[in-house]
Amino acid sequence: MDYKYLGRTGLKVSELCMGSMNFGWTAPRENAAPVFDAFVAAGGNFIDTADVYSRWAPGNPGGVAEELIGQWLKTQRRDQIILATKVRGPMGDGPNDQGLSRKHILDACDASLRRLQTDYIDLYQTHYWDEHTPLEETLRALDDLVQAGKVRYLGCSNLPAWHLMESLWVSEKHNLARYDSVQPHYNLVHRAEFEREHQAVCLKYGLGVIPYSPIAGGLLSGKYRHGYVPQQGTRGWNLRHAFTEQNFALIDKLEEIGKTRSQSVLQMALAWVMHQPAITSPIIGANTVEQWQEITGAIGLKLTEDELKQLNEASKWEE
Repeated sequence: MDYKYLGRTGLKVSELCMGSMNFGWTAPRENAAPVFDAFVAAGGNFIDTADVYSRWAPGNPGGVAEELIGQWLKTQRRDQIILATKVRGPMGDGPNDQGLSRKHILDACDASLRRLQTDYIDLYQTHYWDEHTPLEETLRALDDLVQAGKVRYLGCSNLPAWHLMESLWVSEKHNLARYDSVQPHYNLVHRAEFEREHQAVCLKYGLGVIPYSPIAGGLLSGKYRHGYVPQQGTRGWNLRHAFTEQNFALIDKLEEIGKTRSQSVLQMALAWVMHQPAITSPIIGANTVEQWQEITGAIGLKLTEDELKQLNEASKWEE
């Protein structure tokens, strides 16, 4: 696996990042360590999580993914793993148990460190915007964590482009640690949100980009085709809004090109994301080691200009 610098920083991360939201939700908790082991064995060093994962699942109080990673980290050299987590979501029922206030950020960071069983977080990310907290308050709290050595780099996720630009300006004006990475929703069927404005900002200001859902929540796994009728309660049921003629035509195109290379639909879709100019390390999810093994087929997969052109045309979006 190759490694890339995270934005303008000197930190090198693997070209794929292993997500963890699924463990304790769509995948058994005991699957986490084998998947992480297989990822590291393939050269991966970058793991993403969040304190809130996966609080929405029955029997999951939140913090479970961090706890699983913390248990697994005891079997690894900590200095060889780049660990990313996030803060913002609700971690309790109290009035200050969520948000990006100074209080919640400092409390949440200490709680994440305890669950992760480590004394520092490599990349600490704000999960989404908090419209009720002044931006300077948030950035000063994050800067204090960097100065204290609890956090080494800062990132953000799900921010409007204008708010991202404002945050860079505030950090520069007040000489605060800045966001060095962005975690957007980006894939072949969800391009406009990132490409319309965020992509240019990231390229100009040297922000690393670690997109989530690069295979569209499983839509681009190759499982779903024309005529598929999802059953309520299944993953397909949650994707039914995306069962459009354009998306099915895109899946057909991925399959057509992939067959000439003996590559799967999933591998082709992931390779397309990895080819985009601003992308550092897509976040992938694997419930099992077998799923991870299919994902590895995208590593080193180089698409031709003609293949990229065909896929861009099949997935184009309108202004």
